[in-house]
Amino acid sequence: MVNEKYWIAFSAIEQLDSNFIQRLYNYFGDIRSAYEADSKDLSQIEGLSVKKTENFLRYRDKTDPDKALELVVSRGINFYTFEDEKYPKMLYNIDNPPAVLYYKGDIEGCNLERTLAVVGSRRASSYAKDALGKILSGLKNTDICIVSGLASGLDTTAHLTALECNLKTIGVIASGFDYTYPAANKHLYEKIQNGNGAVVSEYYPTFEPLKFRFPQRNRIVSGLSYGTVVAEASLKSGALITANLTLEQGRELMCIPGLITNPNTEGIYKLLKNGATLVTCAEDILNALNWEVKVEQLSLPQLDIDLDEKKICDAIAVEEKGFDELLQITKLSIEELLSLLTMLELKGIIKQVDGDRYRKVV
Repeated sequence: MVNEKYWIAFSAIEQLDSNFIQRLYNYFGDIRSAYEADSKDLSQIEGLSVKKTENFLRYRDKTDPDKALELVVSRGINFYTFEDEKYPKMLYNIDNPPAVLYYKGDIEGCNLERTLAVVGSRRASSYAKDALGKILSGLKNTDICIVSGLASGLDTTAHLTALECNLKTIGVIASGFDYTYPAANKHLYEKIQNGNGAVVSEYYPTFEPLKFRFPQRNRIVSGLSYGTVVAEASLKSGALITANLTLEQGRELMCIPGLITNPNTEGIYKLLKNGATLVTCAEDILNALNWEVKVEQLSLPQLDIDLDEKKICDAIAVEEKGFDELLQITKLSIEELLSLLTMLELKGIIKQVDGDRYRKVV
């Protein structure tokens, strides 16, 4: 497309946002005409910010469309412009859709008719991570695509569970591709890009992950998706912002209940009281979205445990217990209990959380 470089050039001007670009495009009906407009032409657009117009004219003169495009191509970054026929249709219908969607990976290999956003706290409880993993595992080997923000906490849990369950996943980042944030997720970025989905961004490659870009990113997470699952959210959190965007965009909002003593569930219960769908299993998601997909029925593994190991499993069947509590309940010696706990961890039946406390996994 001959117009690609003008979309990219607009996107490369950091002082502009996609709403400004869309207004010019809608007014002129052609992106090249919009990019080459002079101050007189722009003054005819009702309500257009004078400051943004001045910024555009100033920085446009410093931006070479051919070089802007060349930089993107040289980094191996693919993209859809707003007028591209492959631009995700779900994004067309949101307020302020991104002018350009940059991506790495195989977005065409993702089923964009079955997209589910998952958001939650960066400081997630082990309960929320376990609950989310259990629920998403119920979608194993389907064509559902998990969309999240590649942040630490529950975003990371969502992407990793998708990879483990043979689900495609899309990570929406709040910077250009010159940056990996958080740095700890570098290998997760790579796994997603290498055949397991795509990493996408509305930001030109050189744009940093600045604080204000994360809430902006959230509208794309929910905008790409038919529904959003909120796993954990305080009353003031990015997850709650995404939840509100989901409702504004007319998409389905679902919440995983959590411990009422956890401040990160205050936002969850507020959303549930206001009509969000309660989710405790994969089937709840499918019913809420009216999706009919073939879900693999998973049989529970046969547990190879002896009587003493069973005592431990029964003791933590409902809630986690500390080492001293387990000593008292099981009546085992310290040496016996330590040995059995190690064996159960190796078998993947229990796991240690919060110091010397233990929780059942299977």
